[in-house]
Amino acid sequence: MQDILDEIVATIGASKERGKVADYIPQLACIDPNQFAITVALADGRVFSSGHSERLFSIQSISKVFTLTIALGKLGDAVWSRVGREPSGDPFNSIVQLEHENGKPRNPFINAGAIAIADAILKGHQPKETLGEILQFVRFIADDDSIGIDEKVAQSELVTGDRNASLAHFMASFGRMKNPVDWVLGTYFHHCSIAMNTEQLARSGLFLVDNGRNPVSGTRVVSALRARRINSLMLMCGHYDGSGEFAFRVGLPGKSGVGGGILAIAPGKASIAVWSPGLDEVGNSKLGTEALENLVQHTGWSIFG
Repeated sequence: MQDILDEIVATIGASKERGKVADYIPQLACIDPNQFAITVALADGRVFSSGHSERLFSIQSISKVFTLTIALGKLGDAVWSRVGREPSGDPFNSIVQLEHENGKPRNPFINAGAIAIADAILKGHQPKETLGEILQFVRFIADDDSIGIDEKVAQSELVTGDRNASLAHFMASFGRMKNPVDWVLGTYFHHCSIAMNTEQLARSGLFLVDNGRNPVSGTRVVSALRARRINSLMLMCGHYDGSGEFAFRVGLPGKSGVGGGILAIAPGKASIAVWSPGLDEVGNSKLGTEALENLVQHTGWSIFG
């Protein structure tokens, strides 16, 4: 496995086409696109890494997997009255679909859907309390109390988050929001600004490898049915309108973030985290996707055999 990862890093390092960093968030615009990291956390507890695996990066929309997990724990299937379970086929920050569907987001992984999930887990609490709960959960599943929020990124998103504010107010106009919009947006921007490295991120996905149970500690995080459903949503919706392409090329449940990270799950085998800040035209890590495609070709881990 170490040889495979080192070979992938060498191949990625030679690549000239690295994609484009998310320059609409000022704090992400200044990140060096030449950085790359990959970590594989196996179900037997072994962890292999290559590249800049100790570098912290903003996980952005990958955090939506964790907030969905929390929301399902709090509300159960009532979550699906707030958000749908279908692929969007539109950009992650599109407002068009919301209008057609009366303010109900298509799925929990597009921006509008994740804002609705943040609203659901607030439940009248102050944003600081809810963020503390989210952070506590992420630290628990990653088994790492050092994980925190990058305040500079959060503030950068607050200042430039007009489109997300528009989505939230638009949903509120349909009576879909239960908490003050400012509270919801503050919670959303901050959980997207959680900073992790690929080793922490790979460990955080282990509960989705073994039917909702962390295979290393033996701790059950969610039921087997819920883990399967989260994985299915990651496969269908985890890469926005590039989800079909990711399933075609990689064949694993995965969730991307505009910070350049991807968390991918090989059920029964491993949790994989990659990071390469340059994005493709639909907002997913260009070289991260290529690296995962390469890894699956080496390992045969595609869920499609």
